[in-house]
Amino acid sequence: MTDAPLQTVTNAARLLKAFLTREESLGVSELARRLGLGKSAVHRLLTTLCAEGLVEQDTRTGGYRLGLVVFELGEAVRVHMDLHAAAGAVLAELREETGESAQVGMLDGHEVVYVDRLESTHALRLFTETGRRVPVHCTSSGKVLLAFAPEPVRERFLATAELARHTPHTLADPDALRAELVTVRARGWAEAIDEREVGVASLAAPIRDAHGTVVASIGIGAPVTRFRAMPRRRLARAVTEAGEAVSRRLGWSPEALADASPLEKES
Repeated sequence: MTDAPLQTVTNAARLLKAFLTREESLGVSELARRLGLGKSAVHRLLTTLCAEGLVEQDTRTGGYRLGLVVFELGEAVRVHMDLHAAAGAVLAELREETGESAQVGMLDGHEVVYVDRLESTHALRLFTETGRRVPVHCTSSGKVLLAFAPEPVRERFLATAELARHTPHTLADPDALRAELVTVRARGWAEAIDEREVGVASLAAPIRDAHGTVVASIGIGAPVTRFRAMPRRRLARAVTEAGEAVSRRLGWSPEALADASPLEKES
């Protein structure tokens, strides 16, 4: 037996879909007619959706239209779809070149979500499924995403996040993590060895969108024994080149970053 849908949520979704027309805005009466609902019910829905930024009222006409949050959600969907398409072949090449598990991560609050992942072909490998969430402060993907985040985002994280100590090697002190992030920004990649789990190591680099904004990370994960046996410079070059390759597929060019102002480079 499946759960019955919540009627209020259903009506809110139907209301939002009613704006998929060419009208500049729609009034309460017209929305009520199209949805087959009472004006008071539509008004309550609009009030709630306005409070969440999903709908906004046109002060000139009194009608309603979709809000900026809907545009932002659409952009997030587009980025996810574009990122998956852009990263697929590069991720496979990175796994082939290094022989290790390769993954793409995105920042979500105080966590990193692995949105794409290819497992190593080694018998001894890491089992981290797509969709898994990991802490920001003790993973290479998290460090990259935090290091290249806008400064207010970075400082807010350092001021409010609980930096749990998962192993003796975890950077659980905000000042130590801040110093590490400076290094990551300077060299363009991050590593984490025994920080989230003893015996596990990773290295990651940023992925930029067409505007140069870091939207994701790409990296590899491996048992520490194999990780230490591989030349660090070769691994860093492989991962940073993979990040640049995905970024180019998203429309970014290093020339644009070189010409950007310091404020633009901060993002």
